This record gives sequence, structure tokens and C-alpha cells, in this order.
Amino acid sequence: MDAHAAQRRPAGPSRGRIRGLAGDRAADAGYVLAGAALGILFLLATVEESTQQQSSAPPLGLDLTVGGLTCLGLVLLRRRWAVGLALTVTLAGTLVSSMAFGVAFVAMFNVAMRRSWRVTAAVAAVHITPTVAFYHLDAATPRQYWEAVAVVVLLDATLITSGMLVRSQRLLVRSLRDRARQAEEGQRLRVEEARHLERERLAREMHDVLAHRISLLAVHAGALEFRQDAPAEETRAAGIIRQCAYEAMEDLREVIGILREDPDASDRQRPQPTLTDLPALIEESLRAGAPVTLDNRIGDLSTVSARIGRHAYRIVQEGLTNARKHSPGAGVRVTVDGTLERELTVEVRNAMSAARPAGRIPGSGTGLIGLRERVDLVGGQIEHGRTVGGDFRLHARLPWPA
Repeated sequence: MDAHAAQRRPAGPSRGRIRGLAGDRAADAGYVLAGAALGILFLLATVEESTQQQSSAPPLGLDLTVGGLTCLGLVLLRRRWAVGLALTVTLAGTLVSSMAFGVAFVAMFNVAMRRSWRVTAAVAAVHITPTVAFYHLDAATPRQYWEAVAVVVLLDATLITSGMLVRSQRLLVRSLRDRARQAEEGQRLRVEEARHLERERLAREMHDVLAHRISLLAVHAGALEFRQDAPAEETRAAGIIRQCAYEAMEDLREVIGILREDPDASDRQRPQPTLTDLPALIEESLRAGAPVTLDNRIGDLSTVSARIGRHAYRIVQEGLTNARKHSPGAGVRVTVDGTLERELTVEVRNAMSAARPAGRIPGSGTGLIGLRERVDLVGGQIEHGRTVGGDFRLHARLPWPA
């Protein structure tokens, strides 16, 4: 499976590049066809007008050659030199080629799509002014002059407006993509911060637990070291144990000490809760007005080790907090079950409120991420989500060693 996945990975970007090239080629073809169509229409109109007035017109070969070159310029230069291309095509269309004159309108559309409205307005003025002057000198009657000017102005206005609409849509899509990218990045940073904070919290808890146990070890080793009736070998070994315990305490204090900078001083020496503190947590929620019931199916909560019980307590605490945030007033049922030497299961289930309460407590959405860090630390499993009956269920399975 991994080999197949590795073979498929380059295919995605390759297909994306192919689609991008195909889109560029289609756009180039659209520009050339639109420019050629307008250019041929103006060329035919010029030829017809010259025939009717029996006046001289530029050679047809020269007209077609210049018009073809301007169409080629739409393909090669419209992205990088949109303004220069529009001015050049306008000059060629005014002085040399009727076909290039038609291509100039497509070049104006390109300017409106790629440049600001100020630049577009300036280029449009440069395009319309010599055109109006040229028709003033060339038109046979005032009606013919005003008809030609109206066609030029309306065609310019239509294509420029269309180009500006396309540009606005592109800017909007780009802005939405940037916002979506920023939102994804913000969410990723919040998740990473939540994981980091939860790991710091776990490290502080482990520091408290390990410091307590190592200090007990040092105390007992010290007592054994100074026993008068102890053999010399035991006294020496107890001294080594006491010294090693003292050094371990110092190393632990140096490693974890940096994590002690942020917490409130009042929380630093607070003993860590265990599962035996769960009834007090339920009672606290009841006093706050939350309808919480505890279903204790293991009986004596003290049989659960302090290490596993601490994580189980935090799971219930987070579940009750989420219930107060998202479904205030809804009934909550906390179930603690399991078998020694197998696993401990903790479940928090609450009904979901049909409507969003007005005073709803805002949440960061990172509490469950922290719980997953805890459960992964001890090798357990956690799952959460809506049930078939419409309740929200938080269920965790933790190992319960003897």
C-alpha cells in the first residue's frame, strides 16, 4: 500500500500543472479568437467604406500582417506588459491596420482585468482620443462620425466593465483563499498551542508526583543510613541511594523548573487530584446547579492507582466543563467502570440542547485535544461525538494495572 501511495503522490501536482497549462492555452486561444473576430469585422467595414467612397485603403496584406502580429502579442505579452501592449496595438490600429484597431479593444479588456481602474481609465483615454480625432477627419457625414464614435465608446465601455468585473472576482477569490489559509493556519497554531500547554501541564503534574516519591525514597534511605544497628554495607548502600535520590531531585528541578514560570503561585503546591476526588467534583457541580449523576460501578475508587486516577479525574472534569458550555441545564451522567488488571472506562454523557443559549460560554475547542494527549500518554483510547439518541458522549478507556 505504501509503495502504491508513493507512486501516486507525484501524480497530483503533475495533473495540477497540466490543468493549469490547459487553462492558459484555452485563455490564449480565447484572446486570439476574440481579437481576430473584432479585427476582421473592422477590416471588412473599412474595405466596404473605402469601396463606397472610392478612397484608398492600406494594403490588405499589410493590414492582415500587422493584425496577426497584434494577435500574437496578445498571447506573448498580455500578462507581463498589458499596458504597453494596449498602447502599441492602439497606435498600430489608428495609423496602419484596421484589424489591429479591432484587436485593441481586446487589449483594453486585458488591461481592465489586470490593472487598477486608474491605469485602465488612462489607457482608455489614450485609446479613445486619437480614435475620435481620426474619425473626425475621415468621416464623410456627421451622422457617420457620431455612429463610429458611439460604437467605439460603447465597445470600450462594455469590454472595460467586463474586465473590471473579472478582476474584482479574481481579487475576491484570492482574498477568500487567503482568509481560508489564515484560518487553517490559525487553527493549526491553536491545536499546537493546546498540545504544548497540555504537555506542560502533564510535565508539572509528573514533577509533583515524582518529587513526592523521590523525597520519600530519600527520607527512608536517610533513616536506614543512620540506623545504629545496620550493617556497614547497608549503611553505605543507603547513603548511595540517598545521594542519588537527592541528585535526581536536583536534575528533575532543573528540567521541569522552566515550566514553573507561567502557573499561578497558588497552584504550584496544590496536590494533584485522583479518582477518589471524583465525588467532590460531582458535588461541586451539583452545588453550581448542574444536574449531574455519578454511576460508580467499581465501588472503592481508591483501588485505582493515583497515576491513572489523575487522568480519569481530568477527563470527567473536562466533560463536565463541555456540558456546561454547550448544553447548560442538560442532565449529565458520569459512569466509571472497569476491571482490575484490565482497563478502567470513564464515560460522560449529556443531552444536547436544541437551541444555542444566549449566555453560552465561549470555548476554544482545544480541551478534547488536551485529553487525547493525556490518554495517549498512558496508552489508552478516547472517543467523543453524538450518539444515535442525540446525546453527546465522551468515552475513554485507560489501562488499569494491579
